[in-house]
Amino acid sequence: MALSAGSFAACSLQPRGSIRACHAPRAPPPLQGAGAASSTRTTGLRTNATKGVSAVCEPLGPDRPIWFPGATPPPWLDGSLPGDFGFDPLGLGSEPEQLRWFAQAELIHGRWAMLAAVGILIPDLLSRWGFIDAGFSWYDAGSRQYFADPWTLFISQMALMGWAEGRRWADLINPGCVDIEPTFPNRKKPVPDVGYPGGLWFDWANWGRGSPEPVMVLRTKEIKNGRLAMLAFLGFWFQAVYTGQGPIDNLLAHLADPGHCNVFSVRAGLTLDRLV
Repeated sequence: MALSAGSFAACSLQPRGSIRACHAPRAPPPLQGAGAASSTRTTGLRTNATKGVSAVCEPLGPDRPIWFPGATPPPWLDGSLPGDFGFDPLGLGSEPEQLRWFAQAELIHGRWAMLAAVGILIPDLLSRWGFIDAGFSWYDAGSRQYFADPWTLFISQMALMGWAEGRRWADLINPGCVDIEPTFPNRKKPVPDVGYPGGLWFDWANWGRGSPEPVMVLRTKEIKNGRLAMLAFLGFWFQAVYTGQGPIDNLLAHLADPGHCNVFSVRAGLTLDRLV
């Protein structure tokens, strides 16, 4: 699902109570004649577009935050998806199955990006503080020596990730078919919800089922952090290509001399290198 960076500000500026207030959608007034027929068609489109997206997440109401004040969201973005701010100018999510796939793809990419950002920043800090070998950088980690040769590590990683992704794909095709929750006599299993397995393995505190905040609030926070992490990783990659340094080194250099160490100076340096 395509969403702009402006959606971050649009939701972050809303008070916490506003999202909770939107949690229970208001019923629209009844329409007569042609308007009723049009409303029926629109409602059918919305129902089909979000069918199977979430089994426990209650849609937000019509007064939910929108990416641009006064904008009219398309009918397929009806507030039933976490992080839905009504932004899809190209109509990429107009097909129900495509929208369902895009939502899951964005969710898993956001989670991988959050892990990647942590995996880049923490070793860099540990190296700087002397806890691991000095000179560690995430962009040359593949050239280092590990406990096995690169082909063994590659094949092992592909097998493990392929098994996990295969089970996730099966759950997307047939929700609830991948059941890893242990069975207890007096404990009810969580409702199957694609992308949010929950249970003792993944949600032992039961946060993902509405505690201590509504499900939509928690999932919106996750998807917003995932989008920010995707942008952060893209920035890490550009920094490594253009400066040959890690994000911590670039940040310290910018703080020491913000007038000269910034994105404009990098672009100027690249232009001079090409001219020379």
